[in-house]
Amino acid sequence: MKPSSPSDTDSEETETDLHAQALEVVAAGKRAGLPYIAASADVSDPAPMCGSDGKPYAESLFSWFDPDLHYWNDRTFALRSGFIQAARICAEPFYFDGDVLKSWRPNRALEVFNENADYESFGVASAIICPCYMPYGILGAIVWATDGAVADIAATFAAHAPGMHLLTLKFLSAYRENVSLDISPDIVDLTRREIQCLKWAALGKTDSEIGKIMSVSVPTVRFHLTNAGRKLGVSGRAQAVRVATSMGYIGRSA
Repeated sequence: MKPSSPSDTDSEETETDLHAQALEVVAAGKRAGLPYIAASADVSDPAPMCGSDGKPYAESLFSWFDPDLHYWNDRTFALRSGFIQAARICAEPFYFDGDVLKSWRPNRALEVFNENADYESFGVASAIICPCYMPYGILGAIVWATDGAVADIAATFAAHAPGMHLLTLKFLSAYRENVSLDISPDIVDLTRREIQCLKWAALGKTDSEIGKIMSVSVPTVRFHLTNAGRKLGVSGRAQAVRVATSMGYIGRSA
């Protein structure tokens, strides 16, 4: 089933909803005592999140305590930010107490990060970070922060992180859907053979090796891999494996 094309009215309503959610993001930060906000709907994309007027939220609704830090114009920011790097390995909300990153439970990913990582905090003294994992391997995040220490950031996290996390999922998912033209909304239905071929390809097997393992010809293997890529909207086995993995068709162990 293919969705109908959005009308102008639907588009206007979506923009209104997004603006309302952006205001909610601001209000959530103020309630938590973390009024400064940095947000990205896709940390791999240097393009900033923008409102319906085309102006970056970071220049309007989402203020930052350092007026000289234009992170949304810095293409290397995501590679230097410790919060973003931690979000790559931790899907749950976490907080920064001025020294280390913690969450609502002992979290091995954050523990390893704290022991080994050396990234910039850009003057942040306290923060709550909410990652947002979306379909097709998209990672977004919202950081609520302050340059002054919050008296009990752990208690603040316990009280506010659940609502912030839900708001992050709603806002960033809606934003991505509204601005993305490259992600197909169609259901991807891979066959058993296509998944098998992708799993073996993920393990580094060549077309010839996959053919021997599955007792099929090399052209048949290529046919299944090509079909899988077409359904996933990508070209090449590497891209097909990546997208299939992000959609849960292939586990990390394949």
